[in-house]
Amino acid sequence: MDRRDLLTSALGGAAAALLAPSAWAATRRPPNFIVIQCDDMGYGDWGAAAQGAIRTPNLDRMARQGTTMTDFYAGANVCTPSRAAMLTGRYPVRTGLGHRVIQPNDKRVLPLSEKTIAAALAPIYSSALIGKWHLGHTGPDWMPTRHGFDYYYGIPYSHDMKPLALYEARRGAEADTSPADIATLQQKFCDKALEFIDANRDRPFFLDLALSAPHLPAVPHPDFHGKSAAGPYGDVIEEIDSIVGRVLTRLKALGIARDTLVFFTSDNGPWFEGATGGLRQRKGGAGYDGGYRVPAIVWRPGTIPAGRRNDAIGMSIDFLPTFCAMAGVAPPAGVTIDGQDLSATLLRGAPTPHDGLLLFDDEDVVALRTQRWKLVTADYYRNYLLDLPARGYPQLYDMQKDPSESYSVAERHPDIVADLTARVDAARARFAPLRTQPSAIIGMRAPPALPAAAN
Repeated sequence: MDRRDLLTSALGGAAAALLAPSAWAATRRPPNFIVIQCDDMGYGDWGAAAQGAIRTPNLDRMARQGTTMTDFYAGANVCTPSRAAMLTGRYPVRTGLGHRVIQPNDKRVLPLSEKTIAAALAPIYSSALIGKWHLGHTGPDWMPTRHGFDYYYGIPYSHDMKPLALYEARRGAEADTSPADIATLQQKFCDKALEFIDANRDRPFFLDLALSAPHLPAVPHPDFHGKSAAGPYGDVIEEIDSIVGRVLTRLKALGIARDTLVFFTSDNGPWFEGATGGLRQRKGGAGYDGGYRVPAIVWRPGTIPAGRRNDAIGMSIDFLPTFCAMAGVAPPAGVTIDGQDLSATLLRGAPTPHDGLLLFDDEDVVALRTQRWKLVTADYYRNYLLDLPARGYPQLYDMQKDPSESYSVAERHPDIVADLTARVDAARARFAPLRTQPSAIIGMRAPPALPAAAN
């Protein structure tokens, strides 16, 4: 029996064994999942935070009809490790792709031993990755169709890398390639996403719509050029907003909106353009939230509460366990999953299941976020990644009172500092055997390695 036969036979035989009783048992079928993931979109690039320079009516409507996660983090502060974390539910150091971004001459690929969301949901779900992959592009096994996806249409890495081509492949078949035009990429991704949704309207599906924008260069489709007051970058955000509108409209037209959970987010914070919404630092910066905390809107009419702002901490590593729980599918066996099931948090506003989230800069643990506190242990200064406590600058922030991470309260809360520091040290020791590169942190638990900073 092939995948299509198994999907259409729904819950019979082996498929039924995969469906466990859960809070989702009352639904008439396992829900569809769509992740719309932007590339380098800032926390402040939409809604009221954009201050009218960028109009995002569809994202605003999605937020009114769904829940905004205000304290949601990408799995890393740059794209390759972030995307590896999102698809596997694991901190990126575990996947071998935790160090920097894959370049066109790079030979690294996501190992076949890693189980993606698509692999975890098979064979119940049909799946597609449409857009940017950026988890390797060499050898016989790099394509998403070798990592659990049934269909792939997209580019192998960021759209500023060369050579750039569009790939289209189905499971078990050779890929077709065509020229990639940056100005029309996002609309092509949307067109293919709508085709996939149409073709799978009668069966559960997982769609990773991995847009390659607003990553620079910002090149909007001609229909959006000059439309915003924030230059080409703003034009591209407005184009992304229109894509969100097209997807939600199609779900409603097909009558499957109530069966479909849509999660809008970004792979990391903004790069040289874009707004962090007052958060400190940007993409690639160590420790502080501007590189990690991302837009996060969750939508499923009749299931996800409407108009709610939820400050429970979460991370893209939570997609895999959350989707498995909602689908009634067991998570991958024999694999350490760092993410947690956010179902109760999304449905009922339950507290976060996380006692803390680790933030990695490459393979270095540089911060720990709990629901209230944030310990930052390393930051960049003049090309050095400095151990801040070792230099006498302990950095503890009360995220409820100081979300911009402007003023350390370490001196006021030594017990909190001691507890979080011990947890960071334990995490560093735990992940040390998985490293592929030596630590970049200078002065880790040692006398300062640099001369005193000049005024």
